[in-house]
Amino acid sequence: MSQRAELESVRTVPETAPLRAALRGPVLTAADPGYDEVRKLYNAMIQKRPAVIARCWDAADVITALRFGQEQSLEIAVRGGGHNGGGLGSVDNGLLIDLSLMRAVRVDPKARIADVAGGCQLGDLDHAAGAFGLATPGGIISTTGVGGLTLGGGMGHLTRKYGLSIDNLLSVDVVLPDGTFVTADADEHRDLFWAVRGGGGNFGVVTSFRFRLHPVGTVIAGPTFWPLDQAEEALTWYQEFLPKAPEELNGFFGFLTVPSVAPFPAALHGQKVAAVVWCSLATAAQTEKLLAPVHRVGTPALHAVSPMPYPVVNSMFDGLYPTGHQWYWRADFVKELPREAIQRHVEQARELPTPQSTMHLYPVDGAASRVGARETPWAFRDAKWAEVIVGVDPDPRSARRLREWVVGYWEALHPYSMGGAYVNFMMDEGQERVQATYGENYARLATLKRRFDPKNVLHVNQNIRPGPG
Repeated sequence: MSQRAELESVRTVPETAPLRAALRGPVLTAADPGYDEVRKLYNAMIQKRPAVIARCWDAADVITALRFGQEQSLEIAVRGGGHNGGGLGSVDNGLLIDLSLMRAVRVDPKARIADVAGGCQLGDLDHAAGAFGLATPGGIISTTGVGGLTLGGGMGHLTRKYGLSIDNLLSVDVVLPDGTFVTADADEHRDLFWAVRGGGGNFGVVTSFRFRLHPVGTVIAGPTFWPLDQAEEALTWYQEFLPKAPEELNGFFGFLTVPSVAPFPAALHGQKVAAVVWCSLATAAQTEKLLAPVHRVGTPALHAVSPMPYPVVNSMFDGLYPTGHQWYWRADFVKELPREAIQRHVEQARELPTPQSTMHLYPVDGAASRVGARETPWAFRDAKWAEVIVGVDPDPRSARRLREWVVGYWEALHPYSMGGAYVNFMMDEGQERVQATYGENYARLATLKRRFDPKNVLHVNQNIRPGPG
């Protein structure tokens, strides 16, 4: 596309001189160098062209940008770390408030607290906390944004032991849609603090998160693979085994294609397998004992767990999933898997359309299940797993095939689900799915939305609409 055509594809750009003068960070339009690089989304299946991108340095920049967007009647989107699969971290012909330059982390090792700026990625937090042998639950890919992950709930390798990211959130700094800056915690602005712990970016722009940290240094981690013809046996065993295992042991189940790279044995390269990726906080000897039953389940093609720093575990999939690939996903919460559901899973796994496409079952039991369903917006505290079906490929020509496989897989398994889904694993699927995800908590969220954002300024998200006045 020519530069002229690119410029014409964006609506008439408002006068940005006042915004450029007021912001410490850069302001970009389609006429500025770097615009196309900055506007790119993690999911290349979705293309959006904001009229203005405000690259904020601090909360003052966010306040200024929010006011500018509303004064100019621009649709507003907010981007943190930039991993939103549904492309909801940007907007066509509107204002993108980009926090990705805000990447500071401060750790207090004595108090076991981390203050994390709104544009940070998990790798930033893992690096800063890991130096002190500390961590907090969150994600399995280090390039995931801390903000989006946390606002949606946040789960990962530490969830069975330490809960969700929101269960370890101590406070947030928030710029409300009207430009007010507040700090919300268990004592001050309690309703807002409740809402942001799972309610997404509906209530304001969070510029800083304060987390509780836990002692997590070297862990015992790695995968077990089974040939696909043993997948039914492996998944049947897994769903019985893990909920009864000590909470120090975490493991997510998946169907995947073995990458054709070291350290995987050449004989397994390109093979479709059933897998569990383990992460244990127990000692090596204790973990070996805990995982001894693995060897009595079929004939594992690979069992490779070993000691490694926790930040290594949280980054081991980074190379498989870089920015700029085609993505499509669907999700559900799952309480149990009857035999028929397991059979449907295995049938769909045989049709993995590309080497990076996968299905994961993330455990959300243990510590996460001991928080009440009304204590945060995360309504499915009785779920055992958060299921996600993901189609991924670098080739844009594969987009339709990815979507069809994901939707077909999801439709086959959805009848066995609890009805809602982890909000961070949803595409733009409409209000019915959003309401199903929050269940009985949706009414309170809608009431708080009317209080904090009555005009629904922040609606480019898994939107909670303002309730009746």
